[in-house]
Amino acid sequence: MSKPFDPTCQVVLIDDDADLRLALTQTLDLAGLRVASLGDARGLAAQLPDNWPGVVVSDIRMPGLDGLQLLAQLHGRDAELPVLLITGHGDVPMAVQAMRDGAFDFLEKPFASQALIDSVHRAQQLRALVVENRQLRLALVDQQALDIPLLGQSPAMQRLRQQMTALAAVETDVLILGETGAGKEVVARALHQLSPRRAAPFVAINAGALAESVVESELFGHEAGAFTGAQKRRVGKFEFANGGTVFLDEIESMSLEVQVKLLRLLQERVVERVGGNQLIPLNIRVIAASKEDLRVAADQGRFRADLYYRLNVTPLRLPALRERGEDILLLFQHFVDRAAERHALPTRTIETEARAELLLHGWPGNVRELQNAAQRYALGLPLELNATAAGTPGAGGGLSQQVEAYERALIAAELSQGHASLRSLAEALGVPRKTLHDKLRKYGLPWGDEES
Repeated sequence: MSKPFDPTCQVVLIDDDADLRLALTQTLDLAGLRVASLGDARGLAAQLPDNWPGVVVSDIRMPGLDGLQLLAQLHGRDAELPVLLITGHGDVPMAVQAMRDGAFDFLEKPFASQALIDSVHRAQQLRALVVENRQLRLALVDQQALDIPLLGQSPAMQRLRQQMTALAAVETDVLILGETGAGKEVVARALHQLSPRRAAPFVAINAGALAESVVESELFGHEAGAFTGAQKRRVGKFEFANGGTVFLDEIESMSLEVQVKLLRLLQERVVERVGGNQLIPLNIRVIAASKEDLRVAADQGRFRADLYYRLNVTPLRLPALRERGEDILLLFQHFVDRAAERHALPTRTIETEARAELLLHGWPGNVRELQNAAQRYALGLPLELNATAAGTPGAGGGLSQQVEAYERALIAAELSQGHASLRSLAEALGVPRKTLHDKLRKYGLPWGDEES
């Protein structure tokens, strides 16, 4: 290979026949593809960048290094790099064997120009999926290195992680607000794990799942003989969590009577067991969560206003999944990989049709629904997203609003892949640079150097 490799090219064409090489280069140029044409394959494998998103087209019979040797070298570096082989009539059995060894396609001379273009386009689509899924997995590793089990690169998730980092270091109680399935308990556990209390217990209580007849005993404990069946003393959840963190989920479902006792506990940091007279000091942090607007519930008389104001000192609002559309593919791939590992299956890349379906869905069940869909996908089952719940992430209302939200999610997802220039981002999305520039401004998406 006599000249340095151009990493911006989309196709590397290698053929020692100068006339054929020129003709094929012109064919690919006219199809809108940037081509690096070479007469010698030696040195190419060493110069290819990692995760180069292009396609290699090579003749089989060449001096120095033939197409089959090149295939072996390239796949030694990247087994998923598409390599198309050009064959003479006598090379067909050899090319068939090469296909079995991992070549993407072969074209027998003479072949129509459109056949080459079509094969290259198919190879490009496959390569784009492979590279993007690798980038998604790298992004997952970066996110997991934060020690916070909340994945996502959207502005909403970046703000949430910043707020969590600040709140984890202080002792204040926290009120987490978010829809069902948005990850309220995940956030609560992360706050505990990042806090100085991490070595002490984390006690999660779903207030909505406790029967009214036992809720006080479960939360506050009871003395022996406090009620029928109370044969011995019981330590309640708050007392058990002493030194650590109590997470109260679905706090809106608590009865007004229990809310009175909870208010006293929060104010005085003491607990009194049912049937007892002793006040037991507590050193706990309370993290409460609600899927309802507690201010509205207080105005309606369903929640104590004084408890609401006591809890609402440091509210933490979780974004719904539809508000962070650019995180959907990242999260989905993470859950697919986890499910595949759990079931000892090879992981699946997210196919183009599945990507569109995932981005168009409204996700009323939020991350929990996404995780279930990823589990099915990892097992090779259909996504089975509920069509009645469909709607572009973050969109509501008419078609134009849904189209705009879908478009924004697609651009944001591509932005997260770390393109070096606005030109490469525009090419990946298949739009003119000026159009992309206008859309970035329209949707408020960041780009560091708009002239690059």
